[in-house]
Amino acid sequence: MASFAPLDCNFVLIFAQASESRLYTFSTETKTKLRKFRLGTSRAKDPQAVIYEIDKKTLEIRPVDDEVYSDVASMADELPDHAPRFVLLSYPLTLDSGRLSVPYVMLYYLPITCNSEVKMLYAGAKELMRNTAEVNKIIEIDSAEDLDDIEDKLKES
Repeated sequence: MASFAPLDCNFVLIFAQASESRLYTFSTETKTKLRKFRLGTSRAKDPQAVIYEIDKKTLEIRPVDDEVYSDVASMADELPDHAPRFVLLSYPLTLDSGRLSVPYVMLYYLPITCNSEVKMLYAGAKELMRNTAEVNKIIEIDSAEDLDDIEDKLKES
Protein backbone atom coordinates (compact mmCIF):
# COMPACT_ATOMS: atom_id res chain seq x y z
CA MET A 1 0.00 0.00 0.00
CA ALA A 2 1.40 3.39 -0.97
CA SER A 3 1.71 6.08 1.64
CA PHE A 4 1.22 9.74 0.90
CA ALA A 5 2.89 12.63 2.66
CA PRO A 6 0.56 15.40 3.79
CA LEU A 7 0.49 18.39 1.49
CA ASP A 8 2.66 21.28 2.53
CA CYS A 9 0.42 24.28 3.25
CA ASN A 10 2.88 26.59 1.50
CA PHE A 11 2.61 24.48 -1.64
CA VAL A 12 -1.18 24.74 -1.59
CA LEU A 13 -1.00 28.52 -1.09
CA ILE A 14 1.53 28.95 -3.90
CA PHE A 15 -0.55 26.72 -6.19
CA ALA A 16 -3.70 28.72 -5.43
CA GLN A 17 -1.91 32.01 -6.08
CA ALA A 18 -0.44 30.66 -9.31
CA SER A 19 -3.86 29.68 -10.62
CA GLU A 20 -5.30 33.09 -9.64
CA SER A 21 -2.51 34.91 -11.45
CA ARG A 22 -3.19 32.92 -14.63
CA LEU A 23 -6.90 33.72 -14.51
CA TYR A 24 -6.87 37.41 -13.55
CA THR A 25 -4.55 40.04 -15.01
CA PHE A 26 -3.19 43.47 -14.19
CA SER A 27 -1.86 45.75 -16.89
CA THR A 28 1.59 47.23 -16.37
CA GLU A 29 -0.09 50.62 -16.00
CA THR A 30 -2.38 49.31 -13.24
CA LYS A 31 0.55 47.74 -11.37
CA THR A 32 2.38 51.07 -11.58
CA LYS A 33 -0.68 52.92 -10.26
CA LEU A 34 -1.02 50.44 -7.39
CA ARG A 35 2.60 50.94 -6.35
CA LYS A 36 2.44 54.73 -6.72
CA PHE A 37 -0.75 54.90 -4.65
CA ARG A 38 0.70 52.72 -1.87
CA LEU A 39 3.91 54.72 -1.63
CA GLY A 40 2.26 58.12 -2.07
CA THR A 41 -0.36 57.77 0.63
CA SER A 42 1.77 56.87 3.63
CA ARG A 43 2.12 60.50 4.70
CA ALA A 44 -1.23 61.78 3.48
CA LYS A 45 -3.12 64.24 5.64
CA ASP A 46 -6.54 63.28 4.23
CA PRO A 47 -8.12 59.92 3.42
CA GLN A 48 -7.38 58.65 -0.07
CA ALA A 49 -9.19 55.88 -1.90
CA VAL A 50 -9.20 54.29 -5.34
CA ILE A 51 -11.93 51.93 -6.58
CA TYR A 52 -11.03 48.82 -8.62
CA GLU A 53 -13.21 46.49 -10.66
CA ILE A 54 -12.82 43.27 -12.62
CA ASP A 55 -13.65 43.37 -16.32
CA LYS A 56 -15.96 40.35 -16.74
CA LYS A 57 -14.83 39.67 -20.33
CA THR A 58 -11.05 39.96 -20.00
CA LEU A 59 -10.78 39.31 -16.21
CA GLU A 60 -8.47 42.30 -15.95
CA ILE A 61 -8.42 44.03 -12.57
CA ARG A 62 -8.28 47.76 -13.16
CA PRO A 63 -9.25 51.12 -11.64
CA VAL A 64 -12.86 52.14 -12.31
CA ASP A 65 -11.58 55.61 -13.24
CA ASP A 66 -8.57 57.81 -12.55
CA GLU A 67 -10.25 59.38 -9.52
CA VAL A 68 -8.47 59.41 -6.16
CA TYR A 69 -11.15 60.13 -3.59
CA SER A 70 -10.17 62.25 -0.60
CA ASP A 71 -13.61 62.05 0.97
CA VAL A 72 -15.03 58.72 2.10
CA ALA A 73 -18.62 59.90 1.60
CA SER A 74 -18.07 60.82 -2.06
CA MET A 75 -16.27 57.51 -2.62
CA ALA A 76 -19.20 55.65 -1.02
CA ASP A 77 -21.57 57.39 -3.45
CA GLU A 78 -19.62 55.85 -6.35
CA LEU A 79 -20.02 52.26 -5.14
CA PRO A 80 -22.66 50.43 -7.19
CA ASP A 81 -25.65 48.87 -5.44
CA HIS A 82 -25.41 45.47 -7.15
CA ALA A 83 -21.73 44.93 -8.06
CA PRO A 84 -18.65 44.18 -5.93
CA ARG A 85 -15.55 46.36 -5.92
CA PHE A 86 -12.10 46.43 -4.37
CA VAL A 87 -11.30 49.75 -2.72
CA LEU A 88 -7.79 50.67 -1.65
CA LEU A 89 -7.98 53.05 1.28
CA SER A 90 -5.33 55.05 3.10
CA TYR A 91 -6.93 56.67 6.12
CA PRO A 92 -4.98 58.93 8.51
CA LEU A 93 -6.26 58.74 12.06
CA THR A 94 -5.14 59.60 15.56
CA LEU A 95 -5.09 56.62 17.89
CA ASP A 96 -6.25 56.78 21.51
CA SER A 97 -2.57 57.02 22.50
CA GLY A 98 -2.31 60.26 20.50
CA ARG A 99 -0.08 58.68 17.87
CA LEU A 100 -0.84 59.34 14.18
CA SER A 101 -1.43 56.21 12.12
CA VAL A 102 -2.12 55.86 8.41
CA PRO A 103 -3.53 52.38 7.82
CA TYR A 104 -3.49 51.16 4.22
CA VAL A 105 -6.27 48.62 3.76
CA MET A 106 -8.38 47.03 1.10
CA LEU A 107 -12.13 47.27 1.40
CA TYR A 108 -13.78 44.23 -0.12
CA TYR A 109 -17.17 45.64 -1.09
CA LEU A 110 -19.63 42.81 -1.71
CA PRO A 111 -23.29 43.91 -1.70
CA ILE A 112 -25.73 41.19 -0.69
CA THR A 113 -27.70 41.86 -3.88
CA CYS A 114 -24.87 40.60 -6.16
CA ASN A 115 -25.50 37.50 -8.22
CA SER A 116 -23.52 34.36 -7.40
CA GLU A 117 -21.39 34.45 -10.55
CA VAL A 118 -20.06 37.93 -9.79
CA LYS A 119 -19.51 37.04 -6.12
CA MET A 120 -17.36 34.08 -7.19
CA LEU A 121 -15.45 36.23 -9.67
CA TYR A 122 -14.42 38.69 -6.95
CA ALA A 123 -13.88 36.03 -4.28
CA GLY A 124 -11.39 34.31 -6.58
CA ALA A 125 -9.42 37.53 -7.09
CA LYS A 126 -9.47 38.83 -3.51
CA GLU A 127 -6.11 37.43 -2.36
CA LEU A 128 -4.40 38.26 -5.65
CA MET A 129 -5.57 41.87 -5.37
CA ARG A 130 -4.44 41.96 -1.74
CA ASN A 131 -0.98 40.66 -2.61
CA THR A 132 -0.53 42.80 -5.72
CA ALA A 133 -1.62 45.96 -3.88
CA GLU A 134 0.58 44.94 -0.91
CA VAL A 135 -2.22 45.46 1.59
CA ASN A 136 -2.00 43.87 5.03
CA LYS A 137 -5.65 43.98 6.04
CA ILE A 138 -8.92 43.39 4.22
CA ILE A 139 -12.12 44.86 5.62
CA GLU A 140 -15.29 43.31 4.22
CA ILE A 141 -18.31 45.56 3.77
CA ASP A 142 -21.66 44.85 2.16
CA SER A 143 -23.11 48.35 1.86
CA ALA A 144 -21.86 51.89 1.37
CA GLU A 145 -23.37 52.72 4.78
CA ASP A 146 -20.72 50.47 6.38
CA LEU A 147 -18.26 53.26 5.58
CA ASP A 148 -19.95 55.55 8.11
CA ASP A 149 -18.01 53.85 10.91
CA ILE A 150 -14.84 53.04 8.96
CA GLU A 151 -12.66 54.93 11.44
CA ASP A 152 -13.82 52.64 14.26
CA LYS A 153 -13.11 49.56 12.13
CA LEU A 154 -9.61 50.86 11.36
CA LYS A 155 -8.88 51.57 15.03
CA GLU A 156 -9.89 47.99 15.92
CA SER A 157 -7.22 46.56 13.66
